[in-house]
Amino acid sequence: MTGMTEAQAREEICRVGKSLFDRGYVHATAGNISVRLDEADGVGFLITPTDACLGFLDPARLARLDTNAQQRSGDKASKTIALHTQIYAAATRFDTATRCIIHTHSTYCVALSLQHAQHDTNAQINELLAPLTPYFVMKVGHVPLMPYHRPGDPAVAALVARTIADYGERGTPIRAVMLARLGPNVWHDSPMQAMATLEELEETARLACLTHASHGQPAPAALTAAQIDGLRQTFGARW
Repeated sequence: MTGMTEAQAREEICRVGKSLFDRGYVHATAGNISVRLDEADGVGFLITPTDACLGFLDPARLARLDTNAQQRSGDKASKTIALHTQIYAAATRFDTATRCIIHTHSTYCVALSLQHAQHDTNAQINELLAPLTPYFVMKVGHVPLMPYHRPGDPAVAALVARTIADYGERGTPIRAVMLARLGPNVWHDSPMQAMATLEELEETARLACLTHASHGQPAPAALTAAQIDGLRQTFGARW
């Protein structure tokens, strides 16, 4: 998003929010979008207000925060800014251009997380999805599934930050995590790119739900190690 002004970022947040709402990726007042601003705009963050509907955002009323996440203008910021700031801090170690985070309660992602009953406890972190399709591998990558925490629990922010660091240090930087029973957080270099990552993640979760063993079918087979290596070699997939 380098080169996008604060005014343009405000418009883009609202455009993406409306697109997600109109297509059913978010509902009611669920979900939020934030942008990390460039130095030219005084750094800091923009984030959708608390209890705002992403389908009816006003660019002028988005919350504007400083680098310490202290609010400077706009409507009251979503409480998830605490999680978003930790994601930015952790993710930019591996993807320095990271500028946007989107959180939704996307139906199929949440449904899939409900099938992972072990994540009702603080069990070890597993992943939401196997590498089912080439575009999931290329455009999304690994999606760690966080054990359930109540909304706004500060413990989840620390856990997400540690998880991002763990994957990055192993050489497989991630662009998404899944909060069990709540929804995904995805991040990328711009609102449009973050939205595309979310779309691919939700579509893969939908495929997994539709072909799940509980429907009387065997679980879908994952791509093989050789097939994934081919995606690495040809497209630079980070899996």
